[in-house]
Amino acid sequence: MALNAASHNPTGEKTGPISGQPPPPSQDTKDAILQSANGDKQGHSVPGQEAGTDAAAAASGGKKEKSERELAKDRAKAEKQAKFDEKQAKKKAQQASTQAKPAKETKEKKKQEKLPDYEEKTPKGEKKILGSLDDEYHKAYIPSVVESAWYDWWEKEGFHKPEFKADGEVKDEGYYVITIPPPNVTGALHIGHALATSLQDTMIRWERMKGKTVLYLPGCDHAGISTQSVVENMLYNRRNGTTRHDLGRAKFVDLTWEWKEEYHKKINTVLRRLGGSLDWSREAFTMDDNLSAAVRKLFVQLHEEGLIYRSNRLVNWCTKLTTALSNLEVDQKELEGSTKLDVPGYDKKIEFGSIWNFKYPVDGSNETIEVATTRPETMLGDSGVAVHPADERYKHLLGKKVKHPFVDRLLPIFGDETVERDFGTGAVKITPAHDFNDYKRGKQHNLEFINILNDDGTMNSNAGPFEGHKRFDVRYTVIAELEKKGLYAGKADNKMSIPLCSKSKDVIEPILKPQWWMHMEPLAKPAIEAVKNGSIKLSPQSSEKTYYRWMENIDDWCLSRQLWWGH
Repeated sequence: MALNAASHNPTGEKTGPISGQPPPPSQDTKDAILQSANGDKQGHSVPGQEAGTDAAAAASGGKKEKSERELAKDRAKAEKQAKFDEKQAKKKAQQASTQAKPAKETKEKKKQEKLPDYEEKTPKGEKKILGSLDDEYHKAYIPSVVESAWYDWWEKEGFHKPEFKADGEVKDEGYYVITIPPPNVTGALHIGHALATSLQDTMIRWERMKGKTVLYLPGCDHAGISTQSVVENMLYNRRNGTTRHDLGRAKFVDLTWEWKEEYHKKINTVLRRLGGSLDWSREAFTMDDNLSAAVRKLFVQLHEEGLIYRSNRLVNWCTKLTTALSNLEVDQKELEGSTKLDVPGYDKKIEFGSIWNFKYPVDGSNETIEVATTRPETMLGDSGVAVHPADERYKHLLGKKVKHPFVDRLLPIFGDETVERDFGTGAVKITPAHDFNDYKRGKQHNLEFINILNDDGTMNSNAGPFEGHKRFDVRYTVIAELEKKGLYAGKADNKMSIPLCSKSKDVIEPILKPQWWMHMEPLAKPAIEAVKNGSIKLSPQSSEKTYYRWMENIDDWCLSRQLWWGH
């Protein structure tokens, strides 16, 4: 319990006023206290000295003897201090020595630690001259040192060429051949090429060890679309927006050959560095003179046999690359509903995965017929409206026509039993020149085929007031104009797939164009039979179902490409 600062009286008693500092003692009092302390032999130390020290002992009249334990402790402490002093002295000496060396000498030492580039002493094509394993280049594994010279020797000795019997026939053990999937000259090889080459070369070497006649055939692909696209992008980025049209065809093709030479050399160098046991004496490029001649000869031959033909049909058109594509060059992007996607050539994202409804006025009456579309801009190319002939809602309209709201065109209403009465409104707009399903209906019902698109994806004169506008800009403009006319009926989500160019990621447009085609049915039948009779085996066996499904439903193949680089 705290007490009063003044009097320290017992708790509860009245205190007096707070007092000041006590008066200092006189000099006589100080002297008396000091004399008493110095003269006391019983337990007091000399003022300013700790008890037990030599000074204290001397002041108290005698020297204190240390025990054995205390002496041992002092000796250990002295030894420890001596070791510490020795260590510190060595450290100081090392520091002084380092500081004394000039900076230039230190840099030279660091340079000496890095080995100079290895110089192979083996003449090119000769068997590698093995150096001592004790030299600086062999103390650790350095790939360039270990691998150098060997491949040149293998290639010169022809170790990778197929071996035949003395009469030139295949060995009795049989033969084994792998034609390398030719890398495209679009750029450098990547890890996928390394993996594939390693696996193929492993099989090749194993079959060669078994004594067979073995060939691993190298080559490169000109990759028409891909290489032209890469060179065009390079040209645009490095030369301030220059296009191939600015250069002209001849100069652009020359530039592409320069690209090919650079990357063809890089590709083959990497395949050699991988150690692939390829027969380079047979290496080829798909646009070599002999192969180009073979392509032309076979094209003419197949045309004469009736397998190749010319026809004006719908093609997969890439407006970014301005070329037709085969089905295998088109990717399908699945959408669950309304989705906005990036499209080359547009600053804003474009909406897909919706279905828009609008009405066509029936000519000569106040009626309208409602239709739906996932591509509103294609209504500018409509040439008819299909309904099921047994649909009671539209029976009275069969044979009549609807009036197009934007162009001077009348569209017939006709019956088609393939129309699903329960889907949507039961009435279907038909655009034969821009839809694969509508193309067949257009042919069947002799409708007009109206192309509304230029090759670059802008609208042509058949689009009326929308001529010159970009296709997906027109998508929104058409909807806005339909609203103004009171013909727009709304939209809803629609699960669908969007076809994309596998090269440019542009949205594919079906466009009617005269192209070269290959009849596939006569080629597919013997291919199917070869698997069924066992002369060709597919692995795993479960893949046969996919093979049959694809081959039995295969469409004719579009051969044409609108390219400057290629055959």
